[in-house]
Amino acid sequence: MKTRINLLPWRQALVARRRKYFLALLLAFAAVALAAVWLANQVIDQAIDRQVTRNDHLGTDVDILDARIKTIDDLQAQSQQLARRMKVVQDLHDGRSSGARLLDQLARAMPEGVHLHEVVAKGDTLNIRGTAESSQDIARLMRSLEASESSHSARLQQVRTDGANGQNEFQLMVHQAESSEAQP
Repeated sequence: MKTRINLLPWRQALVARRRKYFLALLLAFAAVALAAVWLANQVIDQAIDRQVTRNDHLGTDVDILDARIKTIDDLQAQSQQLARRMKVVQDLHDGRSSGARLLDQLARAMPEGVHLHEVVAKGDTLNIRGTAESSQDIARLMRSLEASESSHSARLQQVRTDGANGQNEFQLMVHQAESSEAQP
């Protein structure tokens, strides 16, 4: 007779052990997978938090720089306003001395025998009224005014000879040439 060995319980026990081992391995893998997902989530959350912190820091820096830019713009506007004021003051300063220069040039241009009775300045135009001993003296006055530093252009308006005195009454209009300095 043949002996029959029943290996079925041993095989069943092996299958049960393998199943337990597989389930334990599956459970361990699931736990490792969950841990990896949780760890990845934590790393991503930390990265997001760091980026949010950086963005907040950059936003603060941008606000500070915007305030500085506004301050610089305000300073530039004040600088331009101050430059305009300085130009006005410089023009007034230059204009203040131009009348004295004009009278000085007029005095230097006066030939002997010419007497001025009235000098009226309006803008860049002078109206001069006076008397001269001869018409040559009037011509010399006009030439010396035209040859002066400011390059005046003189035009004779009127000449009258006074028979009793022998004097020539004249009226001149003198235009001052444009210069870089302010005119009165």
